[in-house]
Amino acid sequence: MIDLEVPKKFRPLVAQARGMAEEVFWPISRKYDRAEHEYPAELDLVSAVIDGLSDSGAGQGAGASSSTRAKDDGATEGDVAAVGSGRRAKGERENRNGSNLSSVLSILETCRGDVGLTLSIPRQGLGNAAIAAVATEEQKARYAGKWAAMAITEPEVGSDSGAIRTTAVKDGDEYVINGEKIYVTAGERAELVVVWATLDRSLGKQAIKSFVVRRDNPGMRLVRLEHKLGIRASDTAAFSLQDCRVPAEDLLGDPEIRIEGGFGGAMQTFDNTRPLVAAMALGLTRASLDRTTELLADAGVVPDPDRPAATQPAAAARLLQMEADYQSAYLLTLRAAWMADNGKPNSMEASMAKAKAGRTCVEVSLACVELAGATGYAETELLEKWARDSKILDIFEGTQQIQLLVIARRLLGYSSRELK
Repeated sequence: MIDLEVPKKFRPLVAQARGMAEEVFWPISRKYDRAEHEYPAELDLVSAVIDGLSDSGAGQGAGASSSTRAKDDGATEGDVAAVGSGRRAKGERENRNGSNLSSVLSILETCRGDVGLTLSIPRQGLGNAAIAAVATEEQKARYAGKWAAMAITEPEVGSDSGAIRTTAVKDGDEYVINGEKIYVTAGERAELVVVWATLDRSLGKQAIKSFVVRRDNPGMRLVRLEHKLGIRASDTAAFSLQDCRVPAEDLLGDPEIRIEGGFGGAMQTFDNTRPLVAAMALGLTRASLDRTTELLADAGVVPDPDRPAATQPAAAARLLQMEADYQSAYLLTLRAAWMADNGKPNSMEASMAKAKAGRTCVEVSLACVELAGATGYAETELLEKWARDSKILDIFEGTQQIQLLVIARRLLGYSSRELK
């Protein structure tokens, strides 16, 4: 069973991430919000610290690059966390707190500092989580230490990943990829791009595969960088792939088209990355709540969780309600990550976490601007920036509507064809 306390072995990592948010990210957050598309040079030091933690074992697999699904074969020695009193009943499965949970906890803290800067940390891209989710062991070793972006969305093909039009045609020992990709987070800065493409359009989503394409590949051309409402510290790119040749060994996972469940390997990426995006939303929500609580306290408004909300000032009651929403999203996210660590299918739970955290993030950040009044709307505080940053967390890695569809299909036992 899941333990609601932060595992003891992860506490140093969480403390490091919290310090990074407060001491590194907050002081430069406004700077790179204004200097859109300028690479934050300060992140090179952050990346070196993360690499050092990972190499020493102190990082416990922090960051998107380490998020991977455990096999359902029990935990390995050293990955077992205490359950209850620390004793397991006879026949009870061991409880594994691994890289998914540590990634969620650390990303929550860094996004409490800045979501755009977190997305810009070298070698911690969403493409790295995709590689961790479906790559073979040989591929993981080959791509180790590389920064990977992820390219799914296409013009006129947004939320329906199964309708991807980019094609990959086998030609000897290579695949030839043709198509367009938009809204690629960290696309310009990354060394690799995980491109989703179809091997056969007539077969629909079963033929979708993901390919690792090197950024210096002459067949992949950077078309533009987007100007955005929020997360401006992170670059968002559009690419054109024209006769882009990729070695066959760079197709992630199983190269065979399997009619039954063939899309599962590609979709497993989302089972890993959606809890990470939920954690990003939680971090921004936590920052907004904490700062608004401080501002209201300065004005003499202090919420009391032991009193009925109706007997308190409206602002205090609103804070209590938003805190409850945060806690529910937090618990959903921990559960989705814990299930991945323990080899349990978590597609529904990952979507629940992402849907709840994304919506909560938008509602709370906007409410905090409102509660803080003119102070919340001014650039003297980061509240207005956090409100702008929040919206993307309800959109990318699957919109709110897509998450609700996934949840409904899982609950009702319907396929994507039966429930659209």
